[in-house]
Amino acid sequence: MTTKSILSVMTKALSQESRGAVMLRNASVVLLGTVLLTLSAKLKVPFTPVPMTMQTLVVLLLAATCGLRMGVAIVVAYLLEGAAGLPVFADTPERGIGLSYMMGPTGGYLLGFVAAAAFAGLMADRGLARSWLGLSAMMVGGHVLMFGLGFAYLGSVIGFEQAWTVGVVPFLPSTAVKIALGVALLAGFNRFSGRNAG
Repeated sequence: MTTKSILSVMTKALSQESRGAVMLRNASVVLLGTVLLTLSAKLKVPFTPVPMTMQTLVVLLLAATCGLRMGVAIVVAYLLEGAAGLPVFADTPERGIGLSYMMGPTGGYLLGFVAAAAFAGLMADRGLARSWLGLSAMMVGGHVLMFGLGFAYLGSVIGFEQAWTVGVVPFLPSTAVKIALGVALLAGFNRFSGRNAG
């Protein structure tokens, strides 16, 4: 075997090992992300007028730090876990599990997670979430997408006036807190990783 052919074999082997390592790392990130989403759904922080979960914040933080592809992959994997019957959503299994839960009143908000992750991940990938203004736009825009799809779906089920009253208004104060917290956390992440927030 010639030196050239030996180098070719070694290069292919290293390339395959590298691809395997990347796939393993990506799978680990997705799994960890779904665990964080599950924990954030179960954790309820006392707040007024309703308790606050941290799930919408975690959706956006994951997408902002992992990017579009991984951020969406994490959320889709999380939804697939829920569809398979794992009790990963808020109030599961008490209020049902699997597809029956996903088709319930919160179905639109779950779909909004995907849209928000795509929005935040895209902004991060394009470098639009490095300044305070960009971070604020990302956090506000992501929450608008989640609430917008959630409100639209809930309104089609119970009527839009009631959907606004029970599905949006009670969550606005806690959402404002999560937006501010998200901007602060991501600004710190940007400084730590060298992506300055000006």
